[in-house]
Amino acid sequence: MKQIVVYFVGIAGSGKTYLTKAFSDWLDSRSVDHMTINLDPGADYVPYSADVDVREWFTLEDVMQKYHVGPNGAQIICSDLLVTLLDDIKFEIDLSSPSFILIDTPGQMEIFTVRESSKVIVEALGRERSAMVFLFDPIVSKTPLGFLSQLFMANSAVFRLEIPQINVLSKSDTLGEEEVEKILRWSQDVDYLGTFLEKKTLSLELFRALKDSGFFRPLIPVSAMNSYGLEDIYDCLQEFFYGGEDIERIIF
Repeated sequence: MKQIVVYFVGIAGSGKTYLTKAFSDWLDSRSVDHMTINLDPGADYVPYSADVDVREWFTLEDVMQKYHVGPNGAQIICSDLLVTLLDDIKFEIDLSSPSFILIDTPGQMEIFTVRESSKVIVEALGRERSAMVFLFDPIVSKTPLGFLSQLFMANSAVFRLEIPQINVLSKSDTLGEEEVEKILRWSQDVDYLGTFLEKKTLSLELFRALKDSGFFRPLIPVSAMNSYGLEDIYDCLQEFFYGGEDIERIIF
């Protein structure tokens, strides 16, 4: 079986850590061997038992004190320091040789997707066997502009990391049924979303650019609390790597 690396990516508070745990528990329940990796040095609490945890080498607070910088500067330094841990991470992966590697990325999405170190990490762990689960925050997604901004960020993450992407509506259980249906329809019906945007605005121009480029993808509603949608994520991963799909077409 091909080893699959899954990166959980999204804006701060979108639920990356708990979805990582939920998917890990789901794989456990089906006896699928896997390992979890926490790459967030600023995490106060991780609800799963990480097989590899960056905090064993350094924490955000450690870096702040050592380099006399604030939280933002420390996050940037930490993102670059992650590259120095690659040999250790790869050693742990080779030792376990799991079918799935679940990677919980730093809370600040741009720290992972924009910095060059993230591309180095993806390349080192195997770009050809990697995929990204991008979490749309439920509260931000409730407004058309919030949804559109996250769609833009999701596609920017694809441009940067160049790996297949699964878009999910995180914490869907916190929304009403009608709210979920509306957001899902926005992701499936481009013209329907357009009716919610004011004319002659920059957001409408961004919308048209994304529409013309074909960057809209249907969202999968998921919930880490009740394990809803996890099987759909698994099925998408199977389709990516075993369904004979053209990976370049999936990415772009």
